[in-house]
Amino acid sequence: MAEREIILTAVTDRSQLELLTKQLGNEGYEIVAAASVPELVDAIGKEGKISLAVVDVSAFDQSIWEHLEGLKKAKIPYIVITTQRSPSVQRESLKHGASGLFTKGLRFKELLEYIHTLLGK
Repeated sequence: MAEREIILTAVTDRSQLELLTKQLGNEGYEIVAAASVPELVDAIGKEGKISLAVVDVSAFDQSIWEHLEGLKKAKIPYIVITTQRSPSVQRESLKHGASGLFTKGLRFKELLEYIHTLLGK
C-alpha cells in the first residue's frame, strides 16, 4: 500500500481548519493541522514528512512570513490563502517562496486541482 502524502494545513479559525482538514482527508491525504504559530512551527519541525502546506495567512501576524520561510528552506511547497488579493500579500508570498496564492471564496475543487499539480498527480 502506498504511503499517503502529508499536507500541513494552517488556519487560525478552528471551524475552517476542521473543514479543510476533512475535505483533504476525504481525498486520501494525511493531514497535520495547525491553528497557531507554535503549532505551525512544531509541524514544520517534522521536516521530511510534509509534502505540501496550505496556509491561510489572513489571521496570522506578520511573523507568519518568517515561519513560512522555514517551509521554503525545507523545500516544502506551500499555498497561501488570504481574504483579499492585495499587492503586499502578493509581494510577501512571492518573496518568501509561495507556490500559489488564492483568495477566500475559492472552490475546493480549484484548490485540490492545484494541490494535485504541485504534487505531480
